[in-house]
Amino acid sequence: MHFRRTALIAAMAIALGATGAEAQEQRQKFNWWYGLSGQLGEVMQQYCRNFNASQTEFEIVCTGQGEYQDALQNTIAAFRAKAHPTIVQVYDVGTTDLMLSGQYVPARELMAQNGYTVKWDNYISSIGNYYATSKGEMLSFPFNSSTAVMYWNRDAYRAVGQEAPPATWQQVERAVRALKAEGHACPMAIDFDSWQHWEQFNAIHNLPMATKGNGFGGLDAEIRIAPLFRQHANTLYNWYKEGLIQVRTRQGGRNLPESFASGDCAMMMSSIANHAAITRTQKQGLDWTPAMLPLYEGHSRTNSMVGGASLWVLKGCPAEEYKGAAAFLNFIAQPQQELFMAQNTGYIPVTRAGYEGIKASGFYDRPENRGRDIAVESLLATEPTENSRGLRLGNFMQVRALYASEMQAAFAGQKTVDQALDAIESEGNKLLRRFEQTYRGKSLP
Repeated sequence: MHFRRTALIAAMAIALGATGAEAQEQRQKFNWWYGLSGQLGEVMQQYCRNFNASQTEFEIVCTGQGEYQDALQNTIAAFRAKAHPTIVQVYDVGTTDLMLSGQYVPARELMAQNGYTVKWDNYISSIGNYYATSKGEMLSFPFNSSTAVMYWNRDAYRAVGQEAPPATWQQVERAVRALKAEGHACPMAIDFDSWQHWEQFNAIHNLPMATKGNGFGGLDAEIRIAPLFRQHANTLYNWYKEGLIQVRTRQGGRNLPESFASGDCAMMMSSIANHAAITRTQKQGLDWTPAMLPLYEGHSRTNSMVGGASLWVLKGCPAEEYKGAAAFLNFIAQPQQELFMAQNTGYIPVTRAGYEGIKASGFYDRPENRGRDIAVESLLATEPTENSRGLRLGNFMQVRALYASEMQAAFAGQKTVDQALDAIESEGNKLLRRFEQTYRGKSLP
């Protein structure tokens, strides 16, 4: 009897174990490809574990593709082979490519078909508009978002009587000159990232980067260098020659965040996404804060432009996978998941409810997070204008690379700044024309 009972118990255990395994197998799997690596890639994997643990119907399988451009290129190749993921993370400048491909399920359609009610107006407008049609309909889901801010070393500038971050470029000049006079080798550092300098500068000054509403009005848009930006670029070069600023790049041995966190350079313009990394790696006792990007006197501030990436759901997948995708996208839009993102990265909340919830929790009052809300305030400074809502310019990854190479050549003395800017305009427009030719006959949604 004892043997029979033991055997029965063992059989039941095996059966229950099999049932559990079968239940696991019965979960509907779907794939997400993302374009972040290192510590940020680990956060993406944790997102997936959190989702899988939150319910028993779906299982998301998450695969890092390296960097943003790798994720986009690998997805294009996989789509041709009919082996593409259900969801892909695409960075801001890939938005136009995805829109024109037509190979996506619009965000609103996906959620409605799967029974989810989304408050689309809850998304911070300067973020949502970047991923929306010209009529304001979001096609993808804003995910990891950032904007550019000014990082400012309070101790360094306090020593020369500067008690508050400079709000204007005229104040920046006075501050860097004072610090240089005191013997500081690097009052301010810059690099050649067009997003931080050219794109954000134009956005906050409400200046166009291109005709046709920065490309929203058609693929025949043309890049135009605004006179104020031309003046600004020449001013930075003159400061560089005077030793008021230094160029810091990865290729040169130390990039902007490293130069600032070490205390070498007292000011820089960079992404708020670097806040967490600076906090983790800063020199002991470094007293610093983010501030909004400076304006030229006589100009009113417009909202800054969003950076980062959004999540696109691709066509050609089974209907059951779309149910999982909708569940995951609903999951990450919850305020507690936006808090998870804020706690583990330098990225900012993408919805107003997420921002208010994080703010109410006291998150921004903690010493390690102080000043991070500046980025959201910058994005919310105004409702987006035609010049600050985003860009719809094709081949823009190559345009950014062109900007970097031309400005580097100018600062190396190989050409004048004006010659570099002229080349950015003329060669950039050639890139736009190639893109227009590729998608001839198509129009932006």
